[in-house]
Amino acid sequence: MLRFFETLVDPYIAYPETDAPPRRLWQFLAAYVRPFRRVFALTALMSSLVAVIEVTLIWYVGRLVDLLSHGSPAEVWAAHGREFLLAGAAVLLVRPCIAAANTTLLHNTILPNFGTLIRWRAHRHVLRQSVGWFESDFAGRIANRIMQTPPAAGDAVFQTFDAVTFATTTLIGSGAVLMAADARLVLPLLVWLVLYGLLIRWTLHRAGPASKAASDARSAVIGRVVDAYTNIHSVKLFAHHDREIAYAKEAIETAREKFQVEMRVVTRMDIMLTVLNGALIVSVTGWALSLWLGGQASVGAVAAATALVLRLNNLTYWIMWATTALVQALGVVAEGMETIAQPVTLADAPGAPALRLTEGRIEFREVSHHYGRGSGGLDRVSLTLRPGEKIGLIGRSGAGKSTLVKLLLRFYDMEGGQILIDGQDICAVTQESLRREIGMVQQDSSLLHRSVRENILYGRPDATEAEVRQAAARAAADVFIETLEDSDGRRGYDARVGERGVKLSGGQRQRIALARVILKDAPILVLDEATSALDSEVEAAIQDTLYGLMAGKTVIAIAHRLSTIARMDRIVVLDDGRIVEDGTHAALLARGGIYARLWNRQSGGFIGDDLAEETVG
Repeated sequence: MLRFFETLVDPYIAYPETDAPPRRLWQFLAAYVRPFRRVFALTALMSSLVAVIEVTLIWYVGRLVDLLSHGSPAEVWAAHGREFLLAGAAVLLVRPCIAAANTTLLHNTILPNFGTLIRWRAHRHVLRQSVGWFESDFAGRIANRIMQTPPAAGDAVFQTFDAVTFATTTLIGSGAVLMAADARLVLPLLVWLVLYGLLIRWTLHRAGPASKAASDARSAVIGRVVDAYTNIHSVKLFAHHDREIAYAKEAIETAREKFQVEMRVVTRMDIMLTVLNGALIVSVTGWALSLWLGGQASVGAVAAATALVLRLNNLTYWIMWATTALVQALGVVAEGMETIAQPVTLADAPGAPALRLTEGRIEFREVSHHYGRGSGGLDRVSLTLRPGEKIGLIGRSGAGKSTLVKLLLRFYDMEGGQILIDGQDICAVTQESLRREIGMVQQDSSLLHRSVRENILYGRPDATEAEVRQAAARAAADVFIETLEDSDGRRGYDARVGERGVKLSGGQRQRIALARVILKDAPILVLDEATSALDSEVEAAIQDTLYGLMAGKTVIAIAHRLSTIARMDRIVVLDDGRIVEDGTHAALLARGGIYARLWNRQSGGFIGDDLAEETVG
């Protein structure tokens, strides 16, 4: 039976993706609620029925008192025995069935699936954001919001049905019961209800902003803590343990202060509610007693009225806590929306086709990009790579080398100009198809916290085991892979590499990243200091592999070590975002310019401050 309820809603149901989700809370939630509309309606009905049954039981207690007060036991049983049996059967059979339906819908249909649906869609949306978007925030804070928003939204839904719907029905039913006994008994309830509503309004007005502020502060704590853990090597290397403790303490103290503000609201609410409920109990019970003393109400009416206000006394605390929890949950959702509902600014054009790569010709036409700062990056760069041509790209830090590559991969949208691949504007094709045609090995190749095999297969998931091992061998990684073992006893290609590959040396990470690109075998290849983390012996061992990998591909190789790019078809020198030299190794040496002077000075070494000196001169 539970399985039936668990599968009433598919959290992974297809939905229309949007680049700009609603930024208002209720519109934001409405998109997630849509698959649950029928379930929510049924749950509201069941919750209301549960409340009706509870109020009816209190009413029936009053009726039972009146019936037992008239006549002998035998007479009462003879006249009402069948009624008592039917009431008992209803309590034993009907009440549990309705309560079970309500509970099962809440706990087995809504809570697991609603949170899953939000987390799934939120992750899909965030993953579509650009590289620049991720670089502008803490990964820990983004992940925290993805994780905390779904359960908060689930809590909001739970409180709505388990408390708000139930409480509303109970209050209406209580008024009906009191009116049936004597209409005048409703007057103190109405006065109390107005005051109670004002108290709820006061609480919500303060609890919402306080909850959001507390949630923001908690996210800041997580961001700082995760930042320290992620960069633990730097923390230890520079002996900044105490500084990091103080940095985290500042955020933790802010979170404590914000939480204290939130709790002050709760405490004041609780005290005011206790006073208000005391007035309700005394007024309704006292009035009922005065009516009984005047012969205008039965003993059963007094019993029912007293039972109802005592029930409301307990219920109102629950309602207030539930309402506060609802507002707190919505505050967490609102805070999560600051990440989840951000529009995707780097999106595919509507109806964009896939890139059709036929030759591998790349054209940069007057490309400019300054990261919105007006300076730095690239400035009107024009460069053409013929099909299968291999160019080396050199320049000092900040010259624009990495920017050129990031724009080619469309990690950013350029601020001016155009990039074409085989005549197709890369902004007019899908990003996925563009990046499928480009293989890249970076200077700092981070790996996924998965097995060695999974990391290599990331290049081409449908590759065979033999192809994986062949790629590892070509990258000179097969020998050390066989010696790996993780903390859970997994060995070789099954061993986990740790977060960002932290369990491996820089050279080992680089070789696995290289194996991944070898396996991908894309027609366009980008090497960004691909061998910088390798020692000379290993670099020499895979140098032929690299040149073999380049065969038939259009290649852009960034390097500080000039010897690694001397064999390229052309060498392009960038400085201050512009091309200052372009030609073959021999031509540039003959020209006697920047490249020639660097070559003579470095003898195959690295580009350091020499380039800055040359360009200044």
